[in-house]
Amino acid sequence: MFKSIFFPLVAVAAFITIVGLLGQGKLGFLLSTPKPTPNLSKIKINDIEIEVLIAKSSGERAKGLSERSSLPEDQGMIFVFTKDSKPIFWMKDTLIPLDIIWINDGKIVKIDKMVKPEPGVKDSDLKKYSSQSAVDFVLEVNGGFSDKNGLKIDQTLSGLEQL
Repeated sequence: MFKSIFFPLVAVAAFITIVGLLGQGKLGFLLSTPKPTPNLSKIKINDIEIEVLIAKSSGERAKGLSERSSLPEDQGMIFVFTKDSKPIFWMKDTLIPLDIIWINDGKIVKIDKMVKPEPGVKDSDLKKYSSQSAVDFVLEVNGGFSDKNGLKIDQTLSGLEQL
């Protein structure tokens, strides 16, 4: 008889305790959804494989690589635009030098090398970067990456079709 009363009472007490702790936010981690993993993909220029974060939305493109204090050597960020776009880039809140690689129809059309951060410069005075021709992708990598890996205008990229 003791067992038939004891276990239901313990179960009810445990239930009340858990509900109370959830209500106080002390067990909220049990209900929270995990943060999404970054949107990653791989692209290639010649034999050079680059793991890229993908920036498709306007918010992702606006944030870009700003506020990062480092970037692994074989990583970058690829910005996806609609066909025939002429985006403008700047180094707002960017902490590391970057190479900005402008891509259209799977080929490099321009490279801005060793673009340096401009700390303390007002937004309106930041240098602007763009391509004379339309692009559908822009790739940002560590400053010096292009020279180190011999990247040149008209080189073809693979892996863009999956973006």
